Parts: sequence; C-alpha cells; structure tokens
Amino acid sequence: MPHEPPNMSPQAEMAALIRQLAPNEGHTRSLLDGVHLMRADHPLGRTPVLYEPGIVIVCQGHKRGYLANRVYHYNTQHYLVLSVPLPFSTETDASPAEPLLAVSVRLDMTAVADLVIEVAPHASPASTAPAGIVSTPLDDTLADTTVRLLRALCSPLEARVLGPAIVRELCFRVLLGEQGGAIRAALASRGNFGRIARVLRRIHEDYARPLNVATLAREAGLSVPAFHAHFKTVAATSPVQYIKSVRLHQARLMMIRDNVTAAGAAARVGYESASQFNREFRRLFGRSPGEEAREMRSAFALMEPASPGVPVVTH
Repeated sequence: MPHEPPNMSPQAEMAALIRQLAPNEGHTRSLLDGVHLMRADHPLGRTPVLYEPGIVIVCQGHKRGYLANRVYHYNTQHYLVLSVPLPFSTETDASPAEPLLAVSVRLDMTAVADLVIEVAPHASPASTAPAGIVSTPLDDTLADTTVRLLRALCSPLEARVLGPAIVRELCFRVLLGEQGGAIRAALASRGNFGRIARVLRRIHEDYARPLNVATLAREAGLSVPAFHAHFKTVAATSPVQYIKSVRLHQARLMMIRDNVTAAGAAARVGYESASQFNREFRRLFGRSPGEEAREMRSAFALMEPASPGVPVVTH
C-alpha cells in the first residue's frame, strides 16, 4: 500500500492511513500484536468501558473519558495513557463525514519497566503524583513516531521487521513526554500506588476466581482500611465495585464477540446467581444482557477478538 504524500500534516496522514487500515466501524486488529485501530462513524453518549494499560492516540475526532469527578480529553491535541486497568465511561464525537479514528497500543509491562529503568536517570523527576490515567499533549515527535508506525502497518514485512522497534520508540517518547514523570512513577510500581497497581492487575487476570478483599489487602501489604483508601485513590471506586465492574465488562465481551448466553457468561466470570448477574448488568449498562448484546452486535463491526491490550471494550 503506498504511503501518503510527504506534504501532508502528521494528523492528516495518520487519519488517511487509519481510514485505509480500518474501513469499518469498531476495532480492527493490525498486523502487529497489541496494536489496534479504532473507528466510529457516529457519535456515542456516555458508555461504560474497560481499558487495559496502554496508549490511545486519536488522529481525528474527540473522545472524553469520565472517572469519578475528572474528565479526560483525548483528541488530535491530546493522547491518553493508562498505567493500570480501569473501568470508566467514555463519550465519542464522530460523524460519517468525520469519523473518530484512533490507534491503541498495549503497554507491555515488562518492556515498559525496562524502559523506565533506562529513562529514569536522564529524565526530570515527576512533578505530579502517579496517576492511573493521564491525558497529555501530543507533540510533533510523538506524532511523527505514530505516522511511521501506521505506515509500517500497511506492509506485512515492515510490520514484522520495523513495527516492534517503532512501538518501543512510541513508549519511550511517552515516558519522556510532558507528563512522563507521573507515568514513569506509576509504572515503576513503587509505594502505595504500585501496591494497588499490582492488585488491579491481579484482579484483571483472576476475575473469574473468588476474590476476597481481606486477602487482596494482605497481598498488597496493607491493612484493610488502608487498602480501601489507597484503592479508591487509584481506581476511583471500591475494591468490591471494581471486581464487579471487571466481571460485568468481561461477560459483556463474551456475549458480544463469542455469542455466549447471559447465563453462560455469568458463570464464566464467577457469578453463582444468574438473577444477581442480570440485575447488576442492567444497573451498569442500562439494558438487560440480551438487549445489550444484540444492540452492540448490530451497532459495531467488532472484527477481531480483543487481545490482552487496550482497550477491552471502547466505543
């Protein structure tokens, strides 16, 4: 596939490349594991979503993320970084004439940890506290890296040979960006933020198993009251509500993408009571499990199963 003319602005070239790589709405898996393309041709109101750690760069359109009383904008001027898996809600501005076009890159925590170690001695210390979610300005250097990544994704050979190095460069640029200090601190897994971050990842991996708050607090090395307090600071919700949200999001994904029944999804994510699952599902998503699955299947072309990267469900 030919590359775009060099006289295009980075944003225009990114948008043109994503239009080609993602011709349909929804999430398209790219030629590179952990990199997905996102497209929405219509606006979407407040929708519960679950994001895993990663970087979301919007090349056209505008999304807003809502977590507790904070609003995070990600658009052509700002990108979003999540250092921990978080359930929150999003709102999308898009139209057929100007669809939302974005690329999401999973944060490989092992690789990022190595980068943090390399970058730390040469970077300014964090000026703000660690944050699980950060919206930060998109500079020209990061935009250029993103363009080169999208160009590589147009060719199986370039994606395989050049892609991994460009993804590593993208993570490197993010760690050196305007709010890179806070992101580095979050990913370094030190202090109470690091303890909670490890617990969040544990919940995300083991959501279908019985999870006891007292046990999680003990694993974090905190008393139960301290665990509750620090957990809410990071995730903006309680441990019990977080676990519930992760289970419901995963069940929703199973129903939409794998055609699993509501009862089957409930059992797979750890619910013993189907009626409790139905009740809590409706409370979170505003519809019954069956209604939500039918609506989302018809509204979006979810082209590939989600990888372990970000986002699990985002529209």
